[in-house]
Amino acid sequence: MQFHFKFFKKYQAVVLHVLVWAFVFSLPYIFSLQWDEGRMPTEFARKILILNIVMNLFWVATFYLNTLFFIPRLLYGKSIFIYFAMNVALLFGILLINRWVYDALLFEYPYSINKALLHNAVPFLFFVLIAIAFKTVSDRIKMDQVAKEKESENLKTELSFLRSQISPHFLFNVLNNIVALVRLKSEELEPTILKLSSLMQYMLYETDDEKVLLKSEADYLQSYIDLQKLRFGNRLTLNVDLALQEDWHAIEPMLLIPFVENAFKHGTGMVENPVIDISLQAVKNELTFIVKNKYIEEDRAKDKVSGIGLTNVKRRLQLLYGKNHDLKIDKSGEWFSVSLQLTFEP
Repeated sequence: MQFHFKFFKKYQAVVLHVLVWAFVFSLPYIFSLQWDEGRMPTEFARKILILNIVMNLFWVATFYLNTLFFIPRLLYGKSIFIYFAMNVALLFGILLINRWVYDALLFEYPYSINKALLHNAVPFLFFVLIAIAFKTVSDRIKMDQVAKEKESENLKTELSFLRSQISPHFLFNVLNNIVALVRLKSEELEPTILKLSSLMQYMLYETDDEKVLLKSEADYLQSYIDLQKLRFGNRLTLNVDLALQEDWHAIEPMLLIPFVENAFKHGTGMVENPVIDISLQAVKNELTFIVKNKYIEEDRAKDKVSGIGLTNVKRRLQLLYGKNHDLKIDKSGEWFSVSLQLTFEP
């Protein structure tokens, strides 16, 4: 069954063309074939039938010659005069064969070139115009499909590049934390390394998927925050609320961490009485993520790599969620806040 389906899918265009031609050319004989009293075709009708069958083959040839050769090579190539001349030559060639078949069938009436031209020019022009319309529309559809495929591939490539940018940036920050603990000979060094190992496992084995569970992303955030707690201790006031009523939603991996990284990077250091607030909620198919931190404008302006993470995540959000997200970044007084809302598909 699967073999027959694949076979039909491969040749469905050919089958469709054959069916359309069969339907088009059968209509005149269904409605206008002459029959005698015995319900059998007359001799004259037989000859007309044979002549029309031959001409129908030439109309098919006219269609495909235009579709496959004349239009792509001449009309698309702006050689309109040559295209017109080739079709005129084709028409007169068809008329010559038409006369030869007419004489071979021994019609009682002499062949009239004027009547033949009048009778055949209209269907010839009709099938030429149909060929132009068909070729134009089909090529446009193919171009749109190719453009969509390229856009999709470019999107995947860009998302992979943006995701790869996060890892070294994140590792740089965490390794700095470990260096600080080593210098202090802190007892928290071992749990810090274990936390880092957990984070690395998530980054290496789970973020290869296009989507991860929101619960996994929240656990990743919590591990990162725990790492930072080990580093800053009581020097930092940290308020964290990762309350997820709906943790089964799928989300792009490592999408939220840049906001948290940014808060720790610019909300500590020279900031007096640093405070960071992190809130994550998921209710009724909508995620709300808020990160606030105190900051010093002068310290932020001196940082040459300031905003790399936020610029990255803005682009990712635009590519992945489009109108289904709302990102607000606000600077008010000594506070820097980021508010993100995502609407999940039901």
